[in-house]
Amino acid sequence: MQSAKPVLYPVPRQVAWGSGDVAIPAELVIVVTALQQELLPAVSRFREAVARELGISVRLAASAVGLADVPHVRVSPDSSDVAHAQGYTLAVGAGQIRIAAQTAEGAAHGLATLKQLLLGAGRRVPEVTISDWPDFARRGLMLDISRGKVPTMATLYRFIDLLADLKLNEFQLYMEHTFAYREHPEVWQNGSPMTGEEILLLNRYCRERFIDLVPNQNSFGHLTPWLVHDRYKHMAEAPDGWTAWGLQYREPFSLCPLEPAVIPFVAGLYDELLPHFSSAYFNVGCDETFDVGQGRSKAAVAEHGEQRIYVDHLLKIYEQVKARGKTMMFWGDIIVKAPAYIAELPKDVIALEWGYEADHPFDVRCGHFAAAGIPFYVCPGASNWNTLTGRTDNAVGNLLGAAEAGLRHGAIGYLNTIWGDRGHQDYQPVSYLPIAYGAGVSWALEANREADVVPFLDQRVFMDRSGQIGAVMRDLGNVYQSVGKLVFNGSLLGHLIQQGPAIRPHLMEGATAEGFDRGAAVIREIAARLDSVQLGCEDAALVLGELRNAVRMLLHACSLGNFLLGREAGGEAGSSVDKAAVAALALDLDAIMAEHRLLWLARNRIGGLEEMSLAPLRRVYAGYKELLA
Repeated sequence: MQSAKPVLYPVPRQVAWGSGDVAIPAELVIVVTALQQELLPAVSRFREAVARELGISVRLAASAVGLADVPHVRVSPDSSDVAHAQGYTLAVGAGQIRIAAQTAEGAAHGLATLKQLLLGAGRRVPEVTISDWPDFARRGLMLDISRGKVPTMATLYRFIDLLADLKLNEFQLYMEHTFAYREHPEVWQNGSPMTGEEILLLNRYCRERFIDLVPNQNSFGHLTPWLVHDRYKHMAEAPDGWTAWGLQYREPFSLCPLEPAVIPFVAGLYDELLPHFSSAYFNVGCDETFDVGQGRSKAAVAEHGEQRIYVDHLLKIYEQVKARGKTMMFWGDIIVKAPAYIAELPKDVIALEWGYEADHPFDVRCGHFAAAGIPFYVCPGASNWNTLTGRTDNAVGNLLGAAEAGLRHGAIGYLNTIWGDRGHQDYQPVSYLPIAYGAGVSWALEANREADVVPFLDQRVFMDRSGQIGAVMRDLGNVYQSVGKLVFNGSLLGHLIQQGPAIRPHLMEGATAEGFDRGAAVIREIAARLDSVQLGCEDAALVLGELRNAVRMLLHACSLGNFLLGREAGGEAGSSVDKAAVAALALDLDAIMAEHRLLWLARNRIGGLEEMSLAPLRRVYAGYKELLA
């Protein structure tokens, strides 16, 4: 049964429902006054959706002559009555539909809302008056494509369509080595990188949807894929490795800020990369420079301090970005540790204040950037990484906290992030709920603070006639709490599937057999609900396959956790009982890996699959084989 009040998401700022409705004719005319060419792609997307799902034929016109008594849509993209550049008003009543906006972008947002109205209500649309505009002028999403998972172009196009439906207007692809730089083939040759032509096509596709595709190339830390090669190792801070958190890392990580060749090197990358993007912005990364001060800059850091060396190098990068006509964005995690240095930054940079736990101190850190007069974004995360099926409650808390602090301190943007730490063992649908919720609270915080994303997932993302899949996704995302042991920046089950019998001991501290048994019971109950969903989305079979393999991974992790607890309690790894348990784990993981490979290739390129996503699982499998030897 179709609802009289369809699900609208993000929830508009002001909505007043009427008592009647408007009957939509089989041929619906959209009259665009002051016709603007840049609005035509939005009209085309509207046309395709209502034709596909409702059988309504849409025609475009620039005049309403002859339509006085015929229900039609009148779009005014140059209205002086709408104050916000991205805002719109939508009125359904008196037999007609009216959208007014100050700009083509605002009109496109109005069409997106009207599309939800039509697809939710069908051929009789309830009377409603909507006045809507965003809290944050820039609302974006960043997708990590440097931990192995580089989506196909078809996957990226569908993903961008979802972002447009959610009224996001910025998209970034996080790159370390996944752009096909012509002079550096050894770095990307096995990574199935984005080519220049693909970026140009993606840039156009985004522009047609009023989305700014912002280049993102890390330029300081996180450059192991480059620095492991002999050609680049001379630029590494610690060519032979570094230490952190009590662990020894044997590969180089960051560029050395004192090496003269570094700035010409990154400048060369910029010269090839940046012309493919029309954006005025450029994210240079520069986060998590953990090893700086442990290698070639050790003496300088000891004398002047880590932040002094960091800021001096950041300013050199800034000059290169400015010379190429872009506004520099950078991750703010290093400089915020010594807030006094923030005042030294040019006032035309943009700091990206990130943090991914529900209790991340956005309020304090945003205050530092605001006090220094430095423009900044808040950058929460989808909590998808190191988890298999996400951390729903943590993500919601993190996304909400970022919006609250950002508005309080005057953030100019909101950038949600999807990372792929340790190889992206999670599947794409895991991120849909946090993407949607983040889009909601960045569009209109108070209207969306308590909004339920589940109906949007059911109706518009997965098109589930049973109305269950949204709750399944939410609940799978909360499985991390069922086992009773919470870990930072991930879930215990996620770490178990990635590390196996060699899991770091502190991660297992406090874990119990009761917790793993409880978690397994919850997982099985949720999985049973998948049997009755009725997905109508284009990739329905793939979504179900992904969720079932994710469930299998979760259950495997529970079994592994119980096995490890049994060993710690005095079980002998060499006993027949232990070997039977290990053999069962090995057989199960082998099947999981085979299915993971097929599912991966349905959405993503092959580069990175073996080297990054399957590599941790293969190490776990090898650990099982060692126990069986």
